[in-house]
Amino acid sequence: MTNILICDDEKDIVAALKIYLSAEGYRIFEAYNGKEALAVLEREEIHLILMDIMMPEMDGITAISKLRETYRIPVIFLSAKSEDSDKILGLNIGADDYITKPFNPVEVTARVKSQLRRYLNFGTAEKKPEQESRYSVGGLELDDKSKECFLYGEKINLTPTEFDILKLFMQHPGEVLSPKNIYQKVWKEAPYGAESTVAVHIRHIREKIEINPAEPRFLKVVWAQGYKLEKDVK
Repeated sequence: MTNILICDDEKDIVAALKIYLSAEGYRIFEAYNGKEALAVLEREEIHLILMDIMMPEMDGITAISKLRETYRIPVIFLSAKSEDSDKILGLNIGADDYITKPFNPVEVTARVKSQLRRYLNFGTAEKKPEQESRYSVGGLELDDKSKECFLYGEKINLTPTEFDILKLFMQHPGEVLSPKNIYQKVWKEAPYGAESTVAVHIRHIREKIEINPAEPRFLKVVWAQGYKLEKDVK
């Protein structure tokens, strides 16, 4: 069974989310601050976290920073704040998605399913011919069967979302991909707020594959159009 941890200091919100997601067949665990959430993670196998930002004892920002030291499971932030700066902050410290309160239960369920699909498929793959599961561009190598990425022979640790984004680029080397196009293909949702979300994940990928992320050799910006993966990086 798929296990979801809901962490929010408002018990009514936790109860409502539990009703929505339990109806989808998920097993729900509850926490009411960041410390409780980390304690649940230590004793249970959790596949996704819905976490509030503003909480007593330990807020969501601190909790996600600590859990990212050990866990790669997807985290969806819940917050009453809707400003882009707050969304970007959440993504910057390790969240995979962001939902603003008050939320639509249908939207929450759709986003949960999207993140779980990516996470639970990470490390498993459909049977494909070998040439379709391995990609190589410059010094980058990506194996879609083992879900591993290497830079000049050294393993690079990517989150499932980062892996899917980089795979998309490696499937289309030299092609310009717009943020909306990337969001549609990776998140498989309408590209609402795609620019800031994609930009943060691109920055994280650059920090892992570029010698100098400020002067990228692999993932480059094409002004007013999007991003492209250079084909001939030495």
